[in-house]
Amino acid sequence: MLSTATKQKIIAQMNVHRANYTSDSKHAIVLGINTAQYSRIKAGELERVISEAKWISLARLLHVQLSEIKPWQTVNTETFNYITTQLESCQSRSISAIFCDIAGIGKTHAGKHYADNNQNAIYVDCSQVKSKQKLIRKIAREFGVDHTSRYADVYEDLVFYIQTIPTPLIILDEAGDLDYTAFLELKALWNATEYMCGWYMMGADGLEQKITRQKDLKKVGYTEIFDRYGNGYKRVTPNGNDALREFNMQQIALVSKANNSNVTPTQMYSRTLGSLRKVRIEIEKQHLIA
Repeated sequence: MLSTATKQKIIAQMNVHRANYTSDSKHAIVLGINTAQYSRIKAGELERVISEAKWISLARLLHVQLSEIKPWQTVNTETFNYITTQLESCQSRSISAIFCDIAGIGKTHAGKHYADNNQNAIYVDCSQVKSKQKLIRKIAREFGVDHTSRYADVYEDLVFYIQTIPTPLIILDEAGDLDYTAFLELKALWNATEYMCGWYMMGADGLEQKITRQKDLKKVGYTEIFDRYGNGYKRVTPNGNDALREFNMQQIALVSKANNSNVTPTQMYSRTLGSLRKVRIEIEKQHLIA
């Protein structure tokens, strides 16, 4: 059972997160609770409003740690700064781009951090919503639009909402995992919101290979999608093994220092080969042992 202090921490983060949405009702949809429950929780009611399972769900959605492990510190690595600048540009100008780079350099963290801290910007992990219907319903839910109705109505309501809010941004991570029909639906949604919405597609090298291969095979939709997303692939890592190792070492040093690692960057690199995802695992293990 969650403590009162933990529930209060969840409410505090809920209030911070609320700034990204235009109304309490839309924020309630994102969090998966009804408006009456939302109002009572916001007012400080902790008992007999929602179940313990729903409190845990809120903690997950709001990125509130339930353990006593020290919160992870976000660091302005080269990857973080590059992606943040790209996202700011896409959102403010309602343009689109594709970022394809090696795994483990911090793409996902940068995308989530931006969505958590900017109004009308949402993050979608496409590996969890591979089909057309799941993808569109997920995008609708993240914007606070009804996502449980008939699919055609969800789609139309989503289009209408995107057209009416200022500078929305949709961040699509792990986009290479999407089904073909989901890619086609992205093209349709892009067409319906042209010049009204920014888009940022992210993935590892496999995303670039998938789009390039399907374009070469002249599969319907891929050339159009590539054109709509800027006709190019953005990346931040340098070419050459030595330059890449130096890049990774710099990122590891920054992240390790900010999160109180007790091993040197060189030792951390030998354990992780530059993956910031593995760096986090190593540091979390250090904190558990300490």
